[in-house]
Amino acid sequence: PVQATTFLIPSLERLSFRSSHALAFWLDNNIMFASLRYSPVITNIMSNQMTKRCQSSIAASLTGMNGRNFLSIDELSNDELSGLLDLSHQYKSTYGKESTIPALEAPKPLAGESLAMIFQKRSTRTRVSTETGTFLLGGHALFLGPQDVQLGVNESMRDTALVLSRFNSIVLARVFGHSDIEELAEHATVPVINALSDRHHPLQTLADLMALQQHFGTDLSGKTIAWVGDGNNVLHDLMYGATKMGMNLRIATPTGYEPDPSVMSLTEQLVTENGTSPIVTTTDASVAVQGADVVVTDTWVSMGQEEEYAKRVAEFDGYQVNSSLMAKANEGAVFLHCLPRHQEEVHDEVFYSPASLVFPEAENRMWTVMAVMAAQLGKA
Repeated sequence: PVQATTFLIPSLERLSFRSSHALAFWLDNNIMFASLRYSPVITNIMSNQMTKRCQSSIAASLTGMNGRNFLSIDELSNDELSGLLDLSHQYKSTYGKESTIPALEAPKPLAGESLAMIFQKRSTRTRVSTETGTFLLGGHALFLGPQDVQLGVNESMRDTALVLSRFNSIVLARVFGHSDIEELAEHATVPVINALSDRHHPLQTLADLMALQQHFGTDLSGKTIAWVGDGNNVLHDLMYGATKMGMNLRIATPTGYEPDPSVMSLTEQLVTENGTSPIVTTTDASVAVQGADVVVTDTWVSMGQEEEYAKRVAEFDGYQVNSSLMAKANEGAVFLHCLPRHQEEVHDEVFYSPASLVFPEAENRMWTVMAVMAAQLGKA
């Protein structure tokens, strides 16, 4: 038997088991022969099989995204949200700087595909992450700034959508009004990605949740996230995404800066569906962070609101995230900010501290937009 097994074990390198369960069954019945000499072989086979099973599971969860628009997080099922995050982690492992796969040998699922990127509003992270991510997947991204495309000015939104759809596989747009992205999506014949509008910022939520999974682990259920600042587009999608992941919400905004009532209403439905704690809303930042595992803020003055700077800074007095505020959160609480940040929003003592996840969060903008594009083209 020993001689027979000595012959059989090396042959495992050539076998293609239908699932890792087959290998587990074989090992259960032959464990006495699985010597240390062959453990690297067995480990490698099990690793490969588990990777294949994981890829198959991710692809299955994202089947429904093929050909669909991505305008806000509430459009995703819980499985689709988890699938996008799983695929994002996989892409970081495959294409990241710590990957052992040579860049030229990594899969190129978007080979032959192109992406039109419309930017009404400038952004460092959105442009660099999307262009680089598209390249890593083998596709081509085309930047169209305000001087290249004036949406609805020299050409109607409908005509722009129809023309770009003839050239490109996906249209990504970073716009001022949410109605613009909705009109693009209505008329485009290819999938559209909302890279930011005044109502939603779904790509940012994916990056945030990925950063939290990297820190806390895949299962975020039961964690509490506290928002301190303006009830804006970033908060809207974070409310949806965090609740879908089983997280509890605590929100502090000055009077008059609350999140949109319709977003609150839908999130309350998600709270019921996902069994999370009732949403806590307050105007006191120190109350919001009590019991929080995550503290999040964003810019108080968005692009296009520069004339309101003095007024807003005055009304957000007491909302700066500093060490004193973080001390009121749970021990080991972490901090998020989508960037760019300003000193009045978060003090350096927090921003550059070990509790800050802002730079992994920023990097994750690339892995997550890669996952969205692959899913929309049926190449997850």
